[in-house]
Amino acid sequence: MAKHLIIGGHGKVALRTAPLLVQEGHEVTSVIRNPDHAADIEAAGATPLVLDIETASQDELAQAFAGHDAIVWSAGAGGGDPERTYAVDRDAALRSMDAAEQAGVKRYVMVSYLGARPDHGIPEDDSFHPYATAKAAADTHLRNSELDWTILGPGALTTDEPTGHIRLATAATVGELRETSRGNVAETIRVALATENTIGKQLEYVDGEEPITAVFAQA
Repeated sequence: MAKHLIIGGHGKVALRTAPLLVQEGHEVTSVIRNPDHAADIEAAGATPLVLDIETASQDELAQAFAGHDAIVWSAGAGGGDPERTYAVDRDAALRSMDAAEQAGVKRYVMVSYLGARPDHGIPEDDSFHPYATAKAAADTHLRNSELDWTILGPGALTTDEPTGHIRLATAATVGELRETSRGNVAETIRVALATENTIGKQLEYVDGEEPITAVFAQA
């Protein structure tokens, strides 16, 4: 049906996303840095592509993206190292968006987080500050691009079993630091790719009571 490429393919969300897309009949390419992870990608039904997004140029990314119908950003530096956080979560993300435009891939789904915004309010001496700042820059660049973008903002990630049900977040929810299972995030990626109504929208959510398909259809 369609060809999707997931950046950060060995991540816990991506490994849950690939099988959902494959079950729908899509071809999935999962980008990984470590070739030792290829077997896990194949077990998820996807095709592994070894490429270090931290060092890959825009041209190299565009070459990898060519022929795909959508790009999903589910990568992250994992925190702990501010320099690498900026290199991956900001700089590599920006290059991937420009590469998508260069390759003619219009659809782009970004996995961000609940509360991501330029005025995030995280103090500079907080260890979360580099990530919040990097994601704000990436999300802003995506919103200003010519891509058919969707930004997904789940709450604090858990390993709880997916329910397929969420609720859109409010300003109050952000303060409550509500949770979202990684399985539900994977399902929101699948639904976002299948729902044109999500294009041009930043959708923040937590685990809830409404079916994801219904929530996104009305967003």
